[in-house]
Amino acid sequence: MSRKPIHLAAHFPGVNNTTVWTDPTAGSQIEFDSFVHLARTAERGLFDFFFLAEGLRLREHRGRIYDLDVVGRPDTFTVLAALAAVTERIGLTGTINTTFNEPFEVARQFATLDHLSDGRAGWNIVTSSDAFTGANFRRGGFLDHADRYARAEEFLAVARKFWDSWAPGAVPADVGNGVYVDPDRIRRVEYSGTHFEVRGFATLPAGPQGHPVLLQAGDSAAGRAFAARRADAVFTLHTSLHDGQRYYADMKGRARSYGRDPNQLKVFPAVTVVLADTDAQAQEKARHIRRQQVSGATAIAMLEQVWGRDLSGYDPDGPLPDVEPIADSAITQGRVRHADPVALARRYRDKAAAENLSIRELVIAVTSRQQFVGSPAHVADEIDRYVQADACDGFILVPHLTPHGLDEFVDRVVPLLQERGAFRTEYAGATLRAHLGLGPGARV
Repeated sequence: MSRKPIHLAAHFPGVNNTTVWTDPTAGSQIEFDSFVHLARTAERGLFDFFFLAEGLRLREHRGRIYDLDVVGRPDTFTVLAALAAVTERIGLTGTINTTFNEPFEVARQFATLDHLSDGRAGWNIVTSSDAFTGANFRRGGFLDHADRYARAEEFLAVARKFWDSWAPGAVPADVGNGVYVDPDRIRRVEYSGTHFEVRGFATLPAGPQGHPVLLQAGDSAAGRAFAARRADAVFTLHTSLHDGQRYYADMKGRARSYGRDPNQLKVFPAVTVVLADTDAQAQEKARHIRRQQVSGATAIAMLEQVWGRDLSGYDPDGPLPDVEPIADSAITQGRVRHADPVALARRYRDKAAAENLSIRELVIAVTSRQQFVGSPAHVADEIDRYVQADACDGFILVPHLTPHGLDEFVDRVVPLLQERGAFRTEYAGATLRAHLGLGPGARV
């Protein structure tokens, strides 16, 4: 019986609480060589795509720029376009928001990237989170949360009109007579809606894929609905086997309810991997990494995001604060704060009491991303088990080191997945859509 194919992607470990910068092997997050090494390593491992997140403003905590952000956040399109020149087959996917950009501009940029990469472009659609981020822009935080997906729907509709506006044959195959473009085969883009009034023309034809691959990561009801209607792939944090199966079934069912083939919507949890020769060694290595990721100061800062107050006087190796959270605090800017901090603090206290955890130990426990920890054989077994059990279609790997965090996985785990017959031994197609087993981008 044929096995369900495993899809893998690589997340460039940018600014977050999983990246370890104190390790002596850690490199730069903004030097081009770092991007090149990770992308080429993932391509050597025959991954579907390289994924680059985007940050439009440095986070602030207690009125100061949060120190994990000061290394910088490069422009997504610039990096991906540069990577197109130094890679050959791996998909190049980036996060671009629909709140502070314009459809024409983004449609042109992704069409350009798709041309430069010979059909490897992917767009992770986000709606932006808050007015704090918007303060970097002329329009500021001009949308309520409820309106952001409505704008995203219109944004994508307009972008698709631009991608589809050059009819086949608009650029003749034979240009010997000097006629490079047939203007009669370029349709005017016209759109009138709540958020956009557009009258114009695309400046270039769509790329080899027709449309870039569309990805989405929202887990709210609105986010799931948007992804089920529009996305080719969805990112999720539901990474236990049981939760993954429930989420997978929900998203596939939603896609089917919109008249889509559920196989055309891929589900990707984000995970970390810790490898060693034995499972016991890997568990010890994982504990060491988590303590590198969550220093005492980081633990206090992360707990302050829940409590909404200054907790610098508390010992990170001591018990949780005995004061109550401030429900409407703005102590942290640029990160989504929990909707009910009082209830969350109560759960944290219950967990700390039941397991005798200090502040730092608790933060390590509650912020751990789903991990596959063990020998290469154990990790390969687990990845295959999740995919075959319909908990996901594959995984986005989030290494804790830049830029060498995927080297060992590609060298030691990928060959084992290939031996199981569940992972490719070569790229069968040239485009990101081909890697994912997707059909062409829908025309409007």
